[in-house]
Amino acid sequence: MCGRFYTDNEIAADILRRAGRTADNLELPNTGDIYPSQQALILSGRDTNFYAETMPWGFPRFDGKGLLINARAETAAEKKTFKDSVLHRRCLIPARHFYEWDQKKNKIAFRYADQHTIFMAGFYRQFAEEDRFIIVTTSANDSMRPVHDRMPLILPEEHLADWIYNQDAALEMLAQPSPLLQRFQEEEQQILPLA
Repeated sequence: MCGRFYTDNEIAADILRRAGRTADNLELPNTGDIYPSQQALILSGRDTNFYAETMPWGFPRFDGKGLLINARAETAAEKKTFKDSVLHRRCLIPARHFYEWDQKKNKIAFRYADQHTIFMAGFYRQFAEEDRFIIVTTSANDSMRPVHDRMPLILPEEHLADWIYNQDAALEMLAQPSPLLQRFQEEEQQILPLA
């Protein structure tokens, strides 16, 4: 599961550069910890180019009680709620890291050891004239398993365009494990390596 992630100005600048946009023509959301229902900067596809835009995180539940914030990679393309979005409206959610809480309620951050940005797979859908995104999750890999049994589907740089533009490749990616990440325990707003 993924219930919170972190972004910063450096990530926003990179996303705008990839999409050929500037902060002048896009209202940027806050940086820092991003919670469900908050606006976040995402990459989607328009024609053959990446497109930077902001959307709130989470699909409203049909019963009106809360938000769906994650979709399981194993079943997303089959579920009525998600199928059309998975097939036609995929996106990337950039972050420096995402969080999970261990059994002792310690906040643990996960990120690449050697890259600034992780790209979580997602898709979006319109609700009440507003596009909203959801994060795809997959089974935990070895770096995540000690903390949680699910994690975001994280895509390597070379698969970003295929996730957005190549439906067959995207469906194959739903079955692939995420790369290994470093695990950090957050203490007093600092991210420290675990020994």
